[in-house]
Amino acid sequence: MPDNPITIAIDGPSGSGKSSVSKEVARRLGLAYLDTGAMYRALTWWCLDRGIDLTDAEAVSWAAQGFPLQISTDPDRPTVQVDGRDISADIRTTDISEQVFHVATNLGVRASLRDQQRQVIAHARRDGAGIVVEGRDITTVIAPDAEHRVLLTASEQARLARRARELFETDDAGAIEATRAQVVGRDAADSTVSAFFEPAPGVVGIDTSELTFAQSVAAVLDTVAAGAAPYTPVHTPDTGGNR
Repeated sequence: MPDNPITIAIDGPSGSGKSSVSKEVARRLGLAYLDTGAMYRALTWWCLDRGIDLTDAEAVSWAAQGFPLQISTDPDRPTVQVDGRDISADIRTTDISEQVFHVATNLGVRASLRDQQRQVIAHARRDGAGIVVEGRDITTVIAPDAEHRVLLTASEQARLARRARELFETDDAGAIEATRAQVVGRDAADSTVSAFFEPAPGVVGIDTSELTFAQSVAAVLDTVAAGAAPYTPVHTPDTGGNR
């Protein structure tokens, strides 16, 4: 167990494993967990529910300043509620996945949610052991002073296959093609406002392309335990297939 309180910041593109790995790392270390992507999805749902045009940047930015979000930081029950309604399942639908980029690339929204995310981090450090925070720009913008900063990456082929299995329970050609727009398109949109394919100075890069889920978790835990130095690539040879 590392010294507490700590913040572990984890970035990565779609399908790199950041969400599932981050939750498991939080469980193993007894830390809180924050999925910042869920916050953007929740705002997308809220705007659509209220009839707000997602392409109206000013209206969406205004909505972000006061929408009634409650997000759990329990890695075993990472629920999302808006105005008392549990929308944890609603925000994972294809409709939200295909439209969230409008919200995630809105600079006004990012500023509002950045402040909320930093408040969650501060609360977890003040009242608990610390937190694992995952998203797109956590290592560089949200928590650049985190004790441990990690970028999870994977090849496009591996990321598409993982997301296809998650959505369609198969990674055949049809499922991968149906998934491509969500993965490649979302990353292309998000890359206009954040960088998450190459580790920034001081960020440890972990390529999970050939790693199992257990190996990916172990690689992050090893990095935390070692307090790995800047630019240190962490890679474990594959012994059990893709996650």
